[in-house]
Amino acid sequence: MANNSLQHHKVVPPAEWLAARKELLAREKEFTRLRDDLSQKRRELPWEKVEKQYVFEGPKGKESLAQLFGEHSQLVIYHFMLGPGWKEGCPSCSYLTDHFDGATVHLGARDVTLTLCSHAPYTEIQAFQKRMGWKVKWVSSNGSDFNFDYHVSFLPEEKGKGKVKYNYTEMEFPSEEGPGLSVFYKNENDEIFHTYSTYARGLDILVGTYNFLDLVPKGRDEAGLAHTMAWVRHHDRYMPGQLVDPKALYKQPEKVG
Repeated sequence: MANNSLQHHKVVPPAEWLAARKELLAREKEFTRLRDDLSQKRRELPWEKVEKQYVFEGPKGKESLAQLFGEHSQLVIYHFMLGPGWKEGCPSCSYLTDHFDGATVHLGARDVTLTLCSHAPYTEIQAFQKRMGWKVKWVSSNGSDFNFDYHVSFLPEEKGKGKVKYNYTEMEFPSEEGPGLSVFYKNENDEIFHTYSTYARGLDILVGTYNFLDLVPKGRDEAGLAHTMAWVRHHDRYMPGQLVDPKALYKQPEKVG
């Protein structure tokens, strides 16, 4: 996308640049302290005990929620938008997942298991995961209430009413599946607690590419896009000189048949 402001950006001598940079550094440090404080408030949230028994299907066959923790006491589940019968996963969720494989070993060192979960049957998950080359564990919640209880899958009757429950409110939503992340803790008595869930732009922090883009002159370069992630493609679908339709809205991946 064109960014005409770069053609007329202010250019100054080194001393003036340094003064401006130090002024911004003070704001950056303030932001860092505020982020640390917010992270502490997040950890101080009350928990809710998970009473319902959920069963997932994955590379090890049928597994309970407790089994998804593996050897760790903390579990992060990324709710990946891949619905039953979809030809492929959501490009935006794929954009996030491209960052996950390298993190799993480091998370494990801090007593955390990271797992993807989708509503599609496991055979459909396997096919898309193989195409994308990801190694992170990925399970199916198909046949359970899990996705519905955590408000990332929506029943036809919900969609028919025009609004669904998502991101702690009711809103119109362009898909039968939504993105999110949920965190769970398992104590020494194997009791499981839901400690946190986040949705929508609360997931931004997971996207390392966005953090890089926030550092460069053009930034994310999404101003003027009807759907901010309209430029995002599956990593095997980028083409040189690819154009972005600024009027394009989010479109759910097509279904098979």
